Amino acid sequence: MIGRTWEFGPDTRVLASAAVGGPMESEGIIGKHLDHTFDDLYAGEDTWEKAERKMLSTAVDTAIQKSGKQQADIGVYLAGDLLNQNITASFSAQKLGIPFMGIYGACSSSMLSMTIGASFVNAGYTQYAIVGVSSHNCTAEKQYRYPTEYGGQKPDTAQWTVTGAGAAVVGKANTGPRVRYATIGKVMERGVKNPFDMGSAMAPAAVDTIISHFQDTGRKPADYDLIVTGDLASVGHPIARELLFQAGYDMGEQFSDCGLMIYNPDQETFAGGSGCASSAVVTYGKLMQEVAKGKLKRILVVATGALLSPVSYQQGENIPCIAHAVSFEND
Repeated sequence: MIGRTWEFGPDTRVLASAAVGGPMESEGIIGKHLDHTFDDLYAGEDTWEKAERKMLSTAVDTAIQKSGKQQADIGVYLAGDLLNQNITASFSAQKLGIPFMGIYGACSSSMLSMTIGASFVNAGYTQYAIVGVSSHNCTAEKQYRYPTEYGGQKPDTAQWTVTGAGAAVVGKANTGPRVRYATIGKVMERGVKNPFDMGSAMAPAAVDTIISHFQDTGRKPADYDLIVTGDLASVGHPIARELLFQAGYDMGEQFSDCGLMIYNPDQETFAGGSGCASSAVVTYGKLMQEVAKGKLKRILVVATGALLSPVSYQQGENIPCIAHAVSFEND
């Protein structure tokens, strides 16, 4: 460990990954990189919650199949979502039958689960682990803001919760994208209370983790082909870029945000994508494909999360946030 950054051995690798999306996602920029899409928000189920569960299960099953492993080979399943008590992850685990650990880091859960899974593999506690996250526009809106049927007007700072899921199999191997570093975030808040402005709330946490990653590893922005935040979108991403510049880091053109890489400009998504699936469908879809092909040699994924609850923001609490960063490399 170097400061807040963990370094993994050269044989800790992503063996396979999968990304699943809903109807909006399939029509967006990310559509061609998805392994499976659903053409309606119910995904053939009778509730949105069951639909989200189906999407996560589909992503997990697809990743395991692509890895060439069997369910019995996987030592642990680490997963999280946005719903109370992580019901999407735990209900999917019941069906999967793999030893399970539920994790919660809000929208940072994609890289939080990857960090823990890679740690278990690197330490030799398991040969293979599978990590996964999900979110659903309708389940998240119903829980955190207004009932979806209410149709409440949203400000331009609001974001569109991504409907989808992503999963990856991590294991000991000599090929596949290497999981090199993981930088652990700190919980912080800067006075933002508005649940319709998550980008502004999460930007400082993303900046803090990115700076720590550079300081711990001795790397700089130019050492990466791509550095992406999870879901700061069009409001939070420019704030993060400016804060990093003030700290002495010119992030350049390789600095982007997953929430801006999912939908087309003509899709009505306000400030851009958000949710656990925002970073997951981009990372486990598009980015892993490009790393595996050698189009990207080295990337840093900084998954961002707002750790509020329906109770905390209704009581007027500020929104605490966190960001976890993982670097993937094709060596």
